[in-house]
Amino acid sequence: MELRRRALELLALPDPAGKAQQVTGLLAAATAGGLPLDRQVALAAPGGLPGRPARPRLVPAHQVPRRSPFTLAGRAALIHAICHIEFNAINLALDAVWRFPGMPERYYLDWLQVAAEEARHFTLLRRHLQGLGHDYGDFDAHDGLWQMTEATAGDIVARMALVPRTLEARGLDATPPIQAKLKRAGDLAAVAILDIILRDEIGHVAVGNRWYRWLCEREGLDAVALYPALVARHAAPRPRGPFNLAARRAAGFDEAELGALAIDRPE
Repeated sequence: MELRRRALELLALPDPAGKAQQVTGLLAAATAGGLPLDRQVALAAPGGLPGRPARPRLVPAHQVPRRSPFTLAGRAALIHAICHIEFNAINLALDAVWRFPGMPERYYLDWLQVAAEEARHFTLLRRHLQGLGHDYGDFDAHDGLWQMTEATAGDIVARMALVPRTLEARGLDATPPIQAKLKRAGDLAAVAILDIILRDEIGHVAVGNRWYRWLCEREGLDAVALYPALVARHAAPRPRGPFNLAARRAAGFDEAELGALAIDRPE
């Protein structure tokens, strides 16, 4: 069982619970030191990625209803939306492991660690959703995270710039306001789960920052100047405030990058 090939196999699994469990097992095997890693082989992409269940139905983002946590159904829909993000995050981390050859061993272990933590998040949220009388797949969802993963499949620099440190970084800003609403709605269990997720997601964005800068240095690129060009090239969403600056600093954004966010602050 070679690590990158196994990551690809797990990415293709359609069953969310089985995927989450096996990703956790793969990390345990890798950290135990008995798992071979071929860093150089360029693996062929099979069709049908990522593996996912028939539900939820995927619709354009603007067709996903707004979710209020102040009714049981609205709170379940909100938790489902976050659960869907975490399932997609498992897939994008596995994709980062298998797709890109020629990186240091630490890169592959970093992204496998991210995948396992996303699997934990998904499992916690799904369990909570079940406690609300629903399950993953009960509500429509959108596919924005995976669409950007596909758009950057041929460019590891763009992948590191636009998935972890752009799309996932939005979660650092969005989580505290969601927690405040859930707390007002009396769902303290969900607030506690989001505490775990926010803590871990700071680390995940930091992984993206670290490897984006490492790649830019290796290729002689200006990481700060390149970033807006990549955003424009791939039509990535621009960050919108309010920003969780403390979390972004903890994730490795420097003051120049944080200052650039002010350009996109709403009036």
